[in-house]
Amino acid sequence: MLRVAIIGTGNISPSHIKGYLKFPDRCKIVALVDIFPEKAEEKKRKFNLDDAQVYDDHKKILDRDDIDLIDVCTPPYVHAEIAINGLNAGKNVLVEKPMAASLEECDAMLAAQKRSGKLLTVVAQNRFLAGYMNLKKTLDSGLVGDIVHAQADSFWWRGHNYYDLWWRGTWEKEGGGCTLNHAVHHIDMMLWMMGMPEEVQAIMANTSHDNAEVEDLSIALLKYKQNALAQITSSVVHHGEEQQVVFQGKRARISAPWKVYASQPMGSGFPVRDEKTEQEIEEFYKLLPDQPYEEGHTMLIDDVMRALEKGGSPLITAQDGKRTLELITAIYKASVSRAPVKLPMRNDDPFYTVAGIQKSVPHFYEKSTNIENFEDESITVGRKV
Repeated sequence: MLRVAIIGTGNISPSHIKGYLKFPDRCKIVALVDIFPEKAEEKKRKFNLDDAQVYDDHKKILDRDDIDLIDVCTPPYVHAEIAINGLNAGKNVLVEKPMAASLEECDAMLAAQKRSGKLLTVVAQNRFLAGYMNLKKTLDSGLVGDIVHAQADSFWWRGHNYYDLWWRGTWEKEGGGCTLNHAVHHIDMMLWMMGMPEEVQAIMANTSHDNAEVEDLSIALLKYKQNALAQITSSVVHHGEEQQVVFQGKRARISAPWKVYASQPMGSGFPVRDEKTEQEIEEFYKLLPDQPYEEGHTMLIDDVMRALEKGGSPLITAQDGKRTLELITAIYKASVSRAPVKLPMRNDDPFYTVAGIQKSVPHFYEKSTNIENFEDESITVGRKV
């Protein structure tokens, strides 16, 4: 029986709590921590977590020898501190996206993991959704041929008041805008399916949220060694949130949400539909298994617990979390410098540290409102695929 402490009981924590409650024979939530303890008390009542003790500081649980896994659901600026403290105390750690506020913090977390010998993993729950999992398997099959272009539309919409919450909309506490905190899902997906590009160009803006320092829209262009190109649009200004990931191979196009299209040339070189190739890909896709749960967090938690119970690595490693942050950091640097950024990034780069990032990035606006908590804590987590 794995005993779990959840640190941070805000908007995302119910997705984690519900995930653990799916496995009552394998785990138990024994601690809830929040700097606003009344929020932790509310989650305790709402989810009938009778065995969970409430704390107002994560350091108060570090000496407990009955905690196996710390689940970090706090704002990004304290991810590294909490994770490192947990690892140093001999706890396994699962941390919400993004992994940390800088690559320097990621490296400190990885060093703490190595010293402790404990598990450190990062939330990227969309990998477990059937639409993405089976898209990845179809790409890996080679049926669509070498990828020549990829497109990630990380389209979200957030109202002006979204950034009124005390920690959102600042480079110091949120660490960035939609590129870091929303498109992180699709950026992780791009890296999982395509690997790390060799060069990034980008531009960002704040079009609609004058109560936030950070961007609400960015567009990045990625160049790969094999001459493939990719583009990522990160947004919280797109009505309808029509998110998609599209891969154009030399034989066919596939995407999540699922769609396949293949072309072949006529004698003139103009296209005609290649129904045989489409059918071949469709038949492969239809034979792929469904996922056992509908919610990505539930499947991720199942995967993490399996790694702890049986040994081995979870699907998402701490190195994966760092790579995702590295690409996001490169997008920010390219947007600020208006010049291509080569990958990998060096540890003497100004954007390697929190201080260097904060010194370099623009404040599109100054944060004008600070609300402690919203009365309505309901959130949306993207479209099903």
